[in-house]
Amino acid sequence: MVKQKLKAPEGAPSDVERIKRESNFLRGTLKEVMLDRISAGIPDDDNRLMKHHGSYLQDDRDLRNERQKQKLEPAYQFMLRVRMPGGVATPEQWLVMDDLAEKYGNGTLKLTTRETFQMHGILKWNMKSTIQEIHAALLDTIAACGDVNRNVMCASNPYQSEVHAEVYEWSKKLSNDLLPRTRAYHEIWLDEEKVAGTPEVEEEPMYGPLYLPRKFKIGIAVPPSNDIDVFSQDLGFIAIVEEGKLIGFNVAIGGGMGMSHGDKETYPQLAKVIGFVKPTQIYDVAEKVITIQRDYGNRSERKNARFKYTVDRLGLETVKEELEERLGWNLDEARPYHFDNNGDRYGWVKGIGGKWHLTLFIEGGRVADFDDYKLKTGLREIAKVHTGDIRLTSNQNIIIANVSAQKKKKINELVEQYGLTDGEHISALRRSSIACVALPTCGLAMAEAERYLPRLVDKIEDIVDENGLRDKEITIRMTGCPNGCARHALGEIGFIGKAPGKYNMYLGAAHDGSRLSKMYRENIGEEEILSELRVVLSRYAKERQQDEHFGDFVIRAGIVQATTDGTNFHE
Repeated sequence: MVKQKLKAPEGAPSDVERIKRESNFLRGTLKEVMLDRISAGIPDDDNRLMKHHGSYLQDDRDLRNERQKQKLEPAYQFMLRVRMPGGVATPEQWLVMDDLAEKYGNGTLKLTTRETFQMHGILKWNMKSTIQEIHAALLDTIAACGDVNRNVMCASNPYQSEVHAEVYEWSKKLSNDLLPRTRAYHEIWLDEEKVAGTPEVEEEPMYGPLYLPRKFKIGIAVPPSNDIDVFSQDLGFIAIVEEGKLIGFNVAIGGGMGMSHGDKETYPQLAKVIGFVKPTQIYDVAEKVITIQRDYGNRSERKNARFKYTVDRLGLETVKEELEERLGWNLDEARPYHFDNNGDRYGWVKGIGGKWHLTLFIEGGRVADFDDYKLKTGLREIAKVHTGDIRLTSNQNIIIANVSAQKKKKINELVEQYGLTDGEHISALRRSSIACVALPTCGLAMAEAERYLPRLVDKIEDIVDENGLRDKEITIRMTGCPNGCARHALGEIGFIGKAPGKYNMYLGAAHDGSRLSKMYRENIGEEEILSELRVVLSRYAKERQQDEHFGDFVIRAGIVQATTDGTNFHE
């Protein structure tokens, strides 16, 4: 049989490809424009490059109209994201991020759905100092955004087995080994000088001079928990454990959550399992998958440039064959595995080695001090006495991990003193909710998410309580736009912002993250949202089968059709 000749889509390269080509390996004129104090902003070409250094230029949209009236430029500020594989930080690193948020940011930290920190509100003239202080804490922001492999996720919960520690080490190795090789980051932010022997012509042996067509995401899950939503990743690894030992990983390719409103050529998609590899083979697999996307991804239309579209266009088997040819060996047959949830386990849990782990609920992932809730202060005080590590989960929560029996009492006292919540006294619905940042800082947001979802959940809780469902876990996800940062298409109840106060409402995703949702109602406001949920949740309370999850119920009851593949998400 003649092997299919693969090729990338035809069409003129997008303007972003020009920017990368002319950037001198991601340098552009960033070094110069960041010194310019005439404007708090930077040119668009440099802003596109800035993503590869872990940052986006934003402005406070709450102030836009007023500043326009005053004939002032927008209230420009930078969002800065840390690269932190597996979401693991030391208490000392937590204290540094806490301090930097006060010194240079807006006083808060955002815990992202990729297990890392974001800071908002950093002014241009403070960016270099911020990055240097992050670097001094042995963290960095390189490749936290941009057309490269981003923060590598892995299972957050360390209590289950030694396997989690091993998986974390693999996530660190992948993150480090897949970094861009350009020294632009070090030159611009860390004042690295070129030394004798530095080659005049740089190379990116894996990425090439144009890097990838779009962002690329990798995650490692440890069954039975799918807490990282492994099928939402461009490349997912599913740990296979036998007799307590990690024997390898199933490989899944082609996931991604983003889409565009009104464009059926764009859609969320779930990664599909194509085989099994040994632990020592995962870097080789990751590198070769990335080079396939580099060579055959869509560089003309960025909205169709993610790896999921490359896989769907070329065909899953074709991509697998190409991968095996580049590897020079074949993947083994996938091994059996089972997921039963994609949430966090709250409260104190005793793990291996006699250590304790405390998962705290952080609503919307926003670490801040509020009038009646000193969350940021409480976590700071815990970090001062904690001797283990702090883990950020993909559900925007925090695990105070590896706590000794001696330290547990003191940490518990601080939890009680500051009223920190382990989720015990809040509804399962609220514990299972996540939201992206959206307004006022995200330039893509069409509607509120983080600031609005808690208020909406207040009202949905009334319906939940009326129907005796307070302790029933139902995943709820809200994003301010269709880009999918809060993985809206994997929420049993999902909301995508359409316009101020208006959302598309989706139902029917699987509780374990293995099935996408389906649109239920389009462009509706709060009154309609609550009216629809009152009917559907009432039916669920009365008609559900034993142990039946909400997402499964709405499909069995015919309320929505099952989305069997991303390609029929809009049908």
